[in-house]
Amino acid sequence: MIKLNKAILPAGFKANGVKCGIKKSNKPDLALFYSTLPATASAKFTKNSILAAPLKVNKAQLSSGKHFQAVLVNSGNANCFTGKAGMLDAWLTVKKVAKELKIADTSVLVNSTGIIGKRLPIARMNNAIPGLVKGLSSAKATLAQKAMMTTDTFIKEVSVKFKIAKRTVTVCGVAKGAGMISPDMATLLCFIFTDAAITKQALDKALSVAVENSFNCITVDGCMSTNDTAIVLANGAAGNKLIELKDNYAKFSEALNLVCLDLAKMIVLDAEGASKFIKINVYAAKSRDEAKKVALAIANSDLFKTACFGENPNFGRIAAAAGASGIKVEEAKLKVKLGPLNKKHIHLSVGLSRGKASVTVYTCDLTGDYIKINAEYN
Repeated sequence: MIKLNKAILPAGFKANGVKCGIKKSNKPDLALFYSTLPATASAKFTKNSILAAPLKVNKAQLSSGKHFQAVLVNSGNANCFTGKAGMLDAWLTVKKVAKELKIADTSVLVNSTGIIGKRLPIARMNNAIPGLVKGLSSAKATLAQKAMMTTDTFIKEVSVKFKIAKRTVTVCGVAKGAGMISPDMATLLCFIFTDAAITKQALDKALSVAVENSFNCITVDGCMSTNDTAIVLANGAAGNKLIELKDNYAKFSEALNLVCLDLAKMIVLDAEGASKFIKINVYAAKSRDEAKKVALAIANSDLFKTACFGENPNFGRIAAAAGASGIKVEEAKLKVKLGPLNKKHIHLSVGLSRGKASVTVYTCDLTGDYIKINAEYN
């Protein structure tokens, strides 16, 4: 049985995090994850039509490159809505990292999170990159994770180990995110590292399945970001028999699903200003998509979320949100069961009496602290 543990970087991976002056708080704001071996990569990005510069760079890199070794991450600045200058800045960091690591430009991916509409302090970043590279270590994952955080209040990390024949394979995931969380990649950065040997086809499928069952099933405020990214690197250092769609795929997919779902739940638990963690299960739908539409309509209802905060079991909020989902919900057939609201974890189940499909999504309550945090974020 696969078990979850704290983050343990797989064989062949190193990390580091430093302060380079992006954040006014002088907290760590620049991170680097590095594979000593060329790795196969797969990624998922936001569906927002306004894309941050690093996402455009990464899409270009992934379409032209076959192997990847470095993932650079900065916090405090999203490098979004910055035009041609922002693109130039992103490419400059690619080249700087590649030069310091002595690897090909095409093997570097870059990521940003933070305030939209401001250019990166590129000189400060490039001055910090040599020290960032020099300090790389297999024991510095925590430093790198701290440098990814914006409004996060705790580090989000998890890893699993499992066997393929006699070889031990590790899958390690780290993430950041607490606000602007909405499905279609949620609002987050997630980086997953594994020493598994796996084909690109199998890796792509496993990530698609894992993201759909985890990050695309969480919402905090219904606001989709411009920088959402999930990247997985697989460097093959475990020396296992190559994972293909027809060989050992199920075991790897299970591990990746566990990692992504655990990280997704941590993001909801850390939601900006939240006091409640809410699990919503919609069942007896005609299809999974139908169940998900109803679940997300409830999860994104400000009236439902504030009712949970006020511990007011107003079933009308739930029924109204379900009826507004676009799915034909019949009052006489709607079944609603809401758990106690005076607890940290709340469970809501909604039956549609339309079929056999179901889905589970995760959300939180809406509090005055959320408004305060976002009113002051600049």
